Amino acid sequence: QVPLAESGGGLVQAGDSLRLSCTASERTFTRGNMAWFRQAPGKEREFVASIPRNGEFTYYADSVKGRFTISRDNAKNTVFLQMNSLKPEDTAVYFCATSLTIYLNSQLASQDQSYYYWGQGTQVTVSS
Repeated sequence: QVPLAESGGGLVQAGDSLRLSCTASERTFTRGNMAWFRQAPGKEREFVASIPRNGEFTYYADSVKGRFTISRDNAKNTVFLQMNSLKPEDTAVYFCATSLTIYLNSQLASQDQSYYYWGQGTQVTVSS
């Protein structure tokens, strides 16, 4: 059983918007933070955004602040990533991840080692 399943990726032009979704197969997979990471070709995986279960705080990479918004719907075991003003450098495979613990510290929330469950990824391609 796949714990997390992403959707919403695609090919868009610079300046366009996309909304990614990630749904967990079980509620227990969502008790901690839910986050998005991305990996571009030839680069290491990098943090994008994270949100703890209560949604009171959100954490973003500097490269996406002001353009991306993370949110979650706990009733649907789903986390979203609204991506606006997309740039070619946003092109990557986007991965959803969830942690076993709630992190209210931006440093811990942004480390991939903090996350236990991972999705298969969804491709986002932004053309110039």
